[in-house]
Amino acid sequence: MTQARLVVDLPEGPWVADVSRDHPDATFQVLTALAGDGPGFALVRIVGVPIGPVLDDMEAHPAVTELSVVQRTDREATVQFETSAPLLLIAAERAGVPIEMPLEIRDGEATIDVTGPHDRLSALAAQFDEFGVPFEVRYVRERVGASELLTDAQREIVLAAVEAGYYDTPRTCSLTDLAERVGVAKSTASETLHRAEAAIITEFVDDIPGYVQDADET
Repeated sequence: MTQARLVVDLPEGPWVADVSRDHPDATFQVLTALAGDGPGFALVRIVGVPIGPVLDDMEAHPAVTELSVVQRTDREATVQFETSAPLLLIAAERAGVPIEMPLEIRDGEATIDVTGPHDRLSALAAQFDEFGVPFEVRYVRERVGASELLTDAQREIVLAAVEAGYYDTPRTCSLTDLAERVGVAKSTASETLHRAEAAIITEFVDDIPGYVQDADET
């Protein structure tokens, strides 16, 4: 499966584009969203600014047909709403690829993470082109499944280490004990475990938001 991050410059018209540009210091996190044949429905969390003016502008926007405040403080709110123009959801639905949540929007730009077959990600890009929506590709990479991440020997020793308490605090299994458990020399156990840990940590870090290579580095 291919994983990609796109930054979409939203056009004028959708409520989140207009309201987020009017409040550029606010962050809009779409927690859940559903697009149907008619209106779209979503739950959004808004943080970072005095919340009253943001909610007023959101409620007054012609694309928002219904709004209900679920939770609110002075600088944060969670809002359930109905909108007549869920542009991003329509593009994703037509391409047959789901947008991963939460979806973050700030000052008219939406950061979108998607995972799927390469042809469907290309179809999503084609949909944005059809709608006249500019976007930038931050990265594209192949997502590795658990069965492909480690070799058989690495997977065996990692599972044995977890079961034996090698990673417990305090540790209840030494490296020597672990090597005997899997039937290899201590040096082999050490090297195999180190390579497995490096693969697992690298894959984990790659999934942390903000820790991604630029497109020209991949």
